[in-house]
Amino acid sequence: MNGQDAAEHDAHRIPEDAIAVIGVACRLPGAAGADAFWELLSGGVDAITDLPEARRTATGHQDRRRGGYLDGIDRFDAEFFGIAPREALSMDPQQRLILELAWEALEDAGIPPHRLKGSPTAVFAGAIWDDYATLLRQADPATRPRSAATGVHRSMIANRVSYVLGLRGPSMTVDAAQASSLVAVHLAGESLRRGDATVALAGGVNLDLLPGDLAAEVKFGGLSPDGRCYTFDARANGYVRGEGGGLVVLKPLVRALADGDTIHCVVRGSAMNHDGGGDGLTAPHAAAQEDVLRQAYARSGVSPHQVQYVELHGTGTRVGDPVEAAALGAVLGAGRGPAEPLHVGSVKTNIGHLEGAAGIAGLLKAILSIRHRRLPASLNHATPNPRIPLDELRLRVQTELSQWPRPDLPLTAGVSSFGMGGTNCHVVISEWRPDPSPAATTAAISATP
Repeated sequence: MNGQDAAEHDAHRIPEDAIAVIGVACRLPGAAGADAFWELLSGGVDAITDLPEARRTATGHQDRRRGGYLDGIDRFDAEFFGIAPREALSMDPQQRLILELAWEALEDAGIPPHRLKGSPTAVFAGAIWDDYATLLRQADPATRPRSAATGVHRSMIANRVSYVLGLRGPSMTVDAAQASSLVAVHLAGESLRRGDATVALAGGVNLDLLPGDLAAEVKFGGLSPDGRCYTFDARANGYVRGEGGGLVVLKPLVRALADGDTIHCVVRGSAMNHDGGGDGLTAPHAAAQEDVLRQAYARSGVSPHQVQYVELHGTGTRVGDPVEAAALGAVLGAGRGPAEPLHVGSVKTNIGHLEGAAGIAGLLKAILSIRHRRLPASLNHATPNPRIPLDELRLRVQTELSQWPRPDLPLTAGVSSFGMGGTNCHVVISEWRPDPSPAATTAAISATP
């Protein structure tokens, strides 16, 4: 077996503890579902807008911040979920949104939700803001319903799903800052591998409900003053906020094969760590990012040269982008020839930074790119950031819709998400292709308990 044949054979070998993605759902700026999200991505659509007029009127604030916003966040079919209208009014819209996403994701997976009642199905949901709680506290206490306590408690974002669907697996709202929803996917995978759950819903939600002081937020150094995310570009000056959410339905691969599920892709491995120090609490740490990448690829059984694309954390900040690029170059760019760079991009250039739900948005982009066998463009990239030597690092920003670099091999991608407090997470996914060995899939199914 020559070197290329060996590489192809290794790319087909899926770890025994791999996790299958069997369902997806999302509600994102300009995209009310996965099909619409792919249309947005493949069409190179910029979904960043001014705050909708209806939202400004409702709050009484003439907030002019640009961002990625959802329509109809006030609409919710409470009766469908068996929730009293008065209780629904006191529920954080993030709770309402994740209930809808959970139902849609299970539908996409072909799982009637009632069949999961009483089962060890897990829910891991990333979320970091309590905007609705702040709004309720500003209201007259006499008009505040008794259900407000559960309606705005952040833990209920995950717990509400488990309660409504009658699920008895682990149920946790994850707050790891901007890494939250990808950490939720990582934790869900670990829960399935340990046998704590047989099925898992994982992802996150993020809504921007409070009027903001744009000047103050720009002064802090995070937000772009012109409402654009220029990932890896010379104009990088911060990010623009985004709203939305997404969930994936996960199941151990061997179980998904035995059940005849549609497999959108396979989570081959993942890892998370913390910066453990550095120049400041919110400053990214290149060595720690390198470590989390190495851990994720070691666990996934993927060699660096097999990775064809990485969905970046890619916020478009002056400090964050060069650090992320350096870590990727050190771990995945090393050893690549000039003609085989690692392709990279950021969905934040399309829909903004979804903060607590940023990681799931990036993961869904990577999953859809595998499903459709195309890599969509990362927007707003004209002149490379002079602090990011793309050629030396063997990186290439994906600036147009194209085929994957090696469509003859299993399509393999990484997804990164980093929290401002130092939490780093990376997930490795690939398309599902049965092992070329005829007995491999049969053996996998027969190994199912």
